[in-house]
Amino acid sequence: MGKRIIQQRRGKGSSTYRVRKANFRCKLEFKDANGIVKDIIHDPGRTVPVAVVEYEDGTKGHIPAREGMSVNDTLDGMVLPLSLIPETKPIFAIESVPNSGPVFCRSGGSTAFIVSKDDKNCVIQFPSKKTKTFNLKCRAIVGTPAGAGRGDKPWMKAGPKWIAMHRRGKLYPLTSANAMNAVDHPFGGAYSGVNKSKTVSRDASPGRKVGSVAARRTGRKKR
Repeated sequence: MGKRIIQQRRGKGSSTYRVRKANFRCKLEFKDANGIVKDIIHDPGRTVPVAVVEYEDGTKGHIPAREGMSVNDTLDGMVLPLSLIPETKPIFAIESVPNSGPVFCRSGGSTAFIVSKDDKNCVIQFPSKKTKTFNLKCRAIVGTPAGAGRGDKPWMKAGPKWIAMHRRGKLYPLTSANAMNAVDHPFGGAYSGVNKSKTVSRDASPGRKVGSVAARRTGRKKR
């Protein structure tokens, strides 16, 4: 008797694909006040370091740290509305609507640019080269987010990578379907993939619905 395939396990739900909310320690937000950076901490749920800011009214908050930020830096000229940021200036941690807090472009090393402006809106280009229109009252951080080189360091041992993937709620390691036995997956077995169609009906059972589900056409495109 084979085990449940990945599609069945994900559909049923289990602790394998859950991430503990306790790993996300702080909320990122902007305030209409100047502040001083008191500390730079690591948040396990993010790829960018987080700066602890103490504002003029005595309250504390958290914002994504930018490249080159250090303790005792001020936020003067760092967090600005889009209307005051010149075009082609690198920005990140952009608000979706005014006073929403940083929403877009918050991961380490991801930088956006203002392409054009008009009286009320501006167009911003993301690292994916896609563009989006924002209100000029939305705020953003000028500069490049820290943590850009986090992917340069290779995994030297299997154990740390296993821990990192499971803390993100990922199934790891992954076994390809063709490498499985015939009882474990429809594509498994030594000769199961030979001259066998990868299309499957929309009404197939969960254990059989793999590959090209209800594909309209298969094969190479005719020229």
